[in-house]
Amino acid sequence: MTNLNEIKLIDIPKITDPRGNLAVIEKDTIPYAVKRVYYLYDVPSDAYRGGHAHKEQQEFLIALSGSFEVVLDDGVNKKKVMLNKPDKGLLIPTGIWRELENFSSGAVCLVLASDDFEEQDYIRNYKDFKAYKDL
Repeated sequence: MTNLNEIKLIDIPKITDPRGNLAVIEKDTIPYAVKRVYYLYDVPSDAYRGGHAHKEQQEFLIALSGSFEVVLDDGVNKKKVMLNKPDKGLLIPTGIWRELENFSSGAVCLVLASDDFEEQDYIRNYKDFKAYKDL
């Protein structure tokens, strides 16, 4: 089963230029083909997003603007990762519970997902997640 050691903070290649930086995500940046892209924005600072795990889908999260924290849980251990740079991304493998919180004003979270949306891939109840991890 997946554990927190498999979560990676990945440097996104960037080209620095006096006119502004350019970050590039290509096929070798993350270990899967991207099938869905979505982003979270205008999240109130006292709200949280996520609150689920995936059975099959992997996700790569990037703070395009502002900052937020990602609370990660493998069913035994928890850790918190601050995302606040658009040239760093958090690779979350399958079987990891995640919650996003403490969004700064103007924060934008970009998600590059390995699969199309399928409700049956989501584990949305924490007790169900714990039971899934105990299999």
